[in-house]
Amino acid sequence: MASIHHTTMTPGKLELLADWLPRQSWYAGGAEAPERIRAGGFRLDDPAGEVGIEFMIVVEAGAPESAAYLVPMAYRGAALDGASDDALIGVSEHGVLGTRWIYDGVRDPVVMGQLHAVLRGEATPQHQTESDTPDPTVTVYGGGAAGVLDVRVNRVLRPVGAEESAPGRLVAGWTRPDGTAVRGVLATFASR
Repeated sequence: MASIHHTTMTPGKLELLADWLPRQSWYAGGAEAPERIRAGGFRLDDPAGEVGIEFMIVVEAGAPESAAYLVPMAYRGAALDGASDDALIGVSEHGVLGTRWIYDGVRDPVVMGQLHAVLRGEATPQHQTESDTPDPTVTVYGGGAAGVLDVRVNRVLRPVGAEESAPGRLVAGWTRPDGTAVRGVLATFASR
């Protein structure tokens, strides 16, 4: 299990996302620079212990209907070989681990491999800020099949109701800027 270091990152994750997020094709916000808030998420463990994996949910304070974004991130101790420049969210100095290259997790093979493992029931989502603590609020509906195909990560999140338990969904919660707790579909998938 990965250890969470309660230390500084310079620049911080939200600072890096302030520049990176508005440049993404799926970004639904406007030209203004709203305050971004970490509103939820979870972590996954890299079996090799080399890559930090976080699925962060970010909301924008004051945005219409509290726009929420899912940003999977890979934290690496070196640049990812073969990664395109636009896959890099930024570089940050970690107070314990040193320089970290932070990549868009959707384009990182370790992150996507562990997401597939969760959907197959072979890995357990972990609490975002506590070491060695499973996060029971992250739910996979219809997972556990040997072959998971066609995973689609939802970047712009919408709250769901009773339909959240439809098969082929990874569901988790976040908190809107007004304090309202909601749940949404973070990824959809099909199994063999």
